[in-house]
Amino acid sequence: MRIPRPDARAKAVLAALTAVSLLVTLIVWGRQDLVGVTLALLCVLSTMIAAVSVAAARQEDGTEPAVTPGGPGQPVGGLYGVDADTLESLDHREAVRAMRERHRGRGGSAAREGG
Repeated sequence: MRIPRPDARAKAVLAALTAVSLLVTLIVWGRQDLVGVTLALLCVLSTMIAAVSVAAARQEDGTEPAVTPGGPGQPVGGLYGVDADTLESLDHREAVRAMRERHRGRGGSAAREGG
């Protein structure tokens, strides 16, 4: 039997409760020695864990696909927004030539399909 791993929300709640209990203990106990410093550091650590867990839970809620499908006319190789003029200004002659060949190939195939 496998024990299921807690999700980010459960971790956030547990870390927040731990931080609050450590803070209450620190205030009630009122120690100002090594034990007090250790409790304070554990309280800060628990608070940070809670904050990271909340961020992870929010990220899980708003998941988006890693690669958005390109529309018609979008380059497949991940060169979004890069055209031949931009590549020319960067002076990459091989890349400019490859981009022009791709555009010529697409223009010809699109014209043949449409007409």
